[in-house]
Amino acid sequence: MEQKLLIYNTLSRRKEQFEPVNAPNVGMYVCGPTVYGDPHLGHARPAITFDVVFRYLKHLGYKVRYVRNITDVGHLENDADEGDDKIAKKARLEQLEPMEVAQYYTNRYHDAMTALNVLPPSIEPHATGHIIEQQQLVQQIIDNGFAYESNGSVYFDIEKYNGKFHYGRLSGRNLDDVINASRELDGVGEKHNQVDFALWKKAQPSHIMRWSSKWGEGFPGWHCECTAMGQKYLGAHFDIHGGGMDLVFPHHECEIAQAVASQGHDMVKYWMHNNMITINGQKMGKSLGNFITLEQFFTGQHESLTKAYSPMTIRFFILSAHYRGTVDFSNDALMAAEKGLERLLNSISDLKRITPADTCDADTERIVTSLRQKCYDAMNDDFATPQLISHLFEACSVVNRLIDHKGTICGQCLKELTETMHLFTFDLLGLKEDAGSGSNEREEAFGKVVDMVLDLRAKAKAEKDWATSDRIRDELSAAGFEVKDTKDGVSWRLNK
Repeated sequence: MEQKLLIYNTLSRRKEQFEPVNAPNVGMYVCGPTVYGDPHLGHARPAITFDVVFRYLKHLGYKVRYVRNITDVGHLENDADEGDDKIAKKARLEQLEPMEVAQYYTNRYHDAMTALNVLPPSIEPHATGHIIEQQQLVQQIIDNGFAYESNGSVYFDIEKYNGKFHYGRLSGRNLDDVINASRELDGVGEKHNQVDFALWKKAQPSHIMRWSSKWGEGFPGWHCECTAMGQKYLGAHFDIHGGGMDLVFPHHECEIAQAVASQGHDMVKYWMHNNMITINGQKMGKSLGNFITLEQFFTGQHESLTKAYSPMTIRFFILSAHYRGTVDFSNDALMAAEKGLERLLNSISDLKRITPADTCDADTERIVTSLRQKCYDAMNDDFATPQLISHLFEACSVVNRLIDHKGTICGQCLKELTETMHLFTFDLLGLKEDAGSGSNEREEAFGKVVDMVLDLRAKAKAEKDWATSDRIRDELSAAGFEVKDTKDGVSWRLNK
């Protein structure tokens, strides 16, 4: 059955049916990290969010070119046009070359993404590798009359642009009052208006990262890189541009203005934004003192953590909320995610232990035959992963009943249940066992050993050797196994 996908478009502020510009080809651009520090939970959320989008679009049969950039120059402190470059500042403090800093933290980011089972993008361009393209973009905007040079820097003329187009469409801001208020500052500093943003900045003598240009030695403004690289790799009009909600203004608003000013029309059809991570209701950030890196989550080495949490627990925690909703961190929430993930993976593992019957009971047949489309419906409704997970938990309840011999399932339905749970859990949500390679083989061997022990117990019971039977049961219980005797046989589960 053909699936109809709805995507919430930040630009239109409504859900829209996904209709690619050039189907079956899909272009998707997502803002990646500024590589000047260890990856944290705020990096994980957009990466996981758009990893799921990437996986699902490919599953639907689209040929997706996924571009996720690396910002290694031009991002100044406080997202402003003044101050230090974040990477250059780190390089000075640690007495390193800026590219040493960028490479080190790029490697750390990649390691974290691998642990979180985030697929690599199709292309991962670096801002420093596209200086020429950014200079060409700046020149196009100047040629079209929407930028001006001032003292070796180039600024985007917001007032002129806003007179013909509308600056503020994405964020919903009306900047007319701001522009008018800034007129009294004309002639003060380099900008015509305080709201104008830098396309190219003149490098001061102390600035480490600099390139030659017709405007003098300098470096590109932060907003240029995504527009220039999006145009280069995805064309003048592509499908999806994603990132965190904190990028709506000014970064993505400036990207829209740059694209329209350079080529005369919008570049992006669907703008998608994930919401932020909070800790006790506050946005996670270094300045607030509530900053936790992914490595600290994985090791438990942070004062706010009561234990270590696996990468898959973090992934499940993030997917348990809709990507447009706020996720509030707490140890209780992470422990709940850990238990939820364990329940899901245990049920999938238990599928191998179910013996099919000739027929299904009514409840099992009803749930199994509707499960796949329910899961698709959730994904088609703007990637509603919490709803998808709830459907998978309903399937877990079916598995538990079957393991406890409280229902029957035919071979065809067992195959359908297994394939559906594997598809949506592993292929589309991107979850996996944290144990690493070979875990399935170890799990299978482990199950055979337990079944052998239970066979010995069954033999002891048949011979009325109650002491041996009870001792096996008690020792399994002490080792963490839950053993149930029913009229239809025996079932077991490992309580982790």
